Amino acid sequence: MRWKGMAAWYLAGVLAAGSVQAKTVEIADLRELAHYAGQSGHTVRMQPGVYRLDQLIPLEEIAQRRDHRQWHFLEFSGSGNVFELTDVTIEVDTALRAALRAPQHNPEFVVSGDNNLLRGLTITNRGDGASRGGNVLSVHGDGNTLREVTLHVRGSSPYGYGDLFGKGGGAVIGHRKHSGLQITGDNTRLIGCRIEMRSFGHGIYLQGATNTHLEDCHVQGEMRATDAMLAETSGPAYDVDFRSVYRNREGHHRVLPGYKKSLAEDGFRTYSGSRGVTLVNCTAKHMRAGFELRGDTEVRIENCAAIANERGFWVGDGAVIKNSRGDAKYGPLLFLEGQDASVELQLMPAESEWKVHALATLHGAGHSVSFTPWKGLERSRPVPIKLGFAQPGAGEGMSPYAERPARRIQLDNRTQMPLIVGDRADHAGR
Repeated sequence: MRWKGMAAWYLAGVLAAGSVQAKTVEIADLRELAHYAGQSGHTVRMQPGVYRLDQLIPLEEIAQRRDHRQWHFLEFSGSGNVFELTDVTIEVDTALRAALRAPQHNPEFVVSGDNNLLRGLTITNRGDGASRGGNVLSVHGDGNTLREVTLHVRGSSPYGYGDLFGKGGGAVIGHRKHSGLQITGDNTRLIGCRIEMRSFGHGIYLQGATNTHLEDCHVQGEMRATDAMLAETSGPAYDVDFRSVYRNREGHHRVLPGYKKSLAEDGFRTYSGSRGVTLVNCTAKHMRAGFELRGDTEVRIENCAAIANERGFWVGDGAVIKNSRGDAKYGPLLFLEGQDASVELQLMPAESEWKVHALATLHGAGHSVSFTPWKGLERSRPVPIKLGFAQPGAGEGMSPYAERPARRIQLDNRTQMPLIVGDRADHAGR
C-alpha cells in the first residue's frame, strides 16, 4: 500500500473519532458551505434545513459556468475537514444539469480533497431534466469518509425501460444516464449511506478505487413489468416497435412479456482497477444487479442482502461471500464466473408469477459454493441451479444461457432446488 494511502486512511479514522482539534465554524447557507468546502482543517456545522441549489447557482448563470467549464456545482476540494450536515438537504432542480450540458461522466458534487468526513447530507433531485450522463456525487480524493449521506436520484432519459434498448454505441434508443455515487479515490469509507434511484444509472460504483469499505449502505430502485411496456401505444419504445438490443429466447431482438425489469442499473458495481472492496450489512433492492462485483477485485461481501432484483450477486475471481442472502423473485440469485470464489448464500423464499429461468449459473474453476434455505423456509416453485452454464448476454433475463466449462467446483446445495449439469461441467459437486 502506498504511504499516501496509509496516511489518508489513518487520518480519516482520527477525524472520524473526533481526536483532531479543528476550528469549528457555524454556517447557514450554501455560499458559506461552498466557501468552506474549498478550505482545510475545519469542522463545519451547518444549520439544518432545505437549501435550494438554484439559490446558489441561478439558472441564468449556467451559461456563464458553461463558458468557464465549471462542470461541478459544488466541490469539496479542501482536506482534513469535518462537515456536520445532519438534516441538511440540498435540492437540485435537474433543469440546471440540462442547461449546463456538461461533458459525459461529470458529477454535480465532488469530494476531491483528502481525509474529509461528511456526515448526514441529503441531496435530492427534482424534475426530469437530463444531461449527457454523469452522477450526483463523486469521491475522487483519498481517505474520505461519508456517513449517513443520502441521495435521491432523478434525471435520466428515457426512464421506464431499464437497459432493454441499450446505451452508447449500438443502442436502439439513446440513453442519458444519471447515476448516484461514484468512488475513484483510495481508502474510502461509506457508512450508513442510502441511494434512492429513480433514474437509469448505477447506485454506488467504483472505478479504479482501492481499499474501499462500505457498511450499512442501502441502494433501492424500482421495477416495471415488460407487459406494461408492451401495452404502451406511444412513446420511444412504441416508436421502435419494442426492438431490444438483446436477442431473446425466441431468437428475436424484441421485448418479451412476462418479465420484471429494473429501471436502474446496478446497486453496487465495480469496474476494472478496483481492488480491495469490502461490503458489510449492505442491501440492494429492485436493481438490475444487486451486487455486480466482477473481475479480480478482491471483493469480500458479508451479511449482505439482495432483494427482488433482476439478479442478486454477480462475482468472479477470488470473491468471498459469507452469511449473505437473497431471493430469486424476478431473476437469478447468483451468477458466478472466474476462479477460486467462495460463496455462502441463503435462498429467501420470495417468489412471483414472473419468469425466472435459473436460481444460479456456475462456471469457471475452483469455486466453493453453498446454498441453504433462509431460516429453513423453502421456495414452492422450483428454479434450477445450472452448473456449467454462463450468465446470458449482459445478464439479460429473457436471453438464453450458453454452456461453459466448469471445473473443480464444489457445490453444497441444501435447498430443494434442482440441479442441471451441462455437458461441459466435469464436476457436479454434491
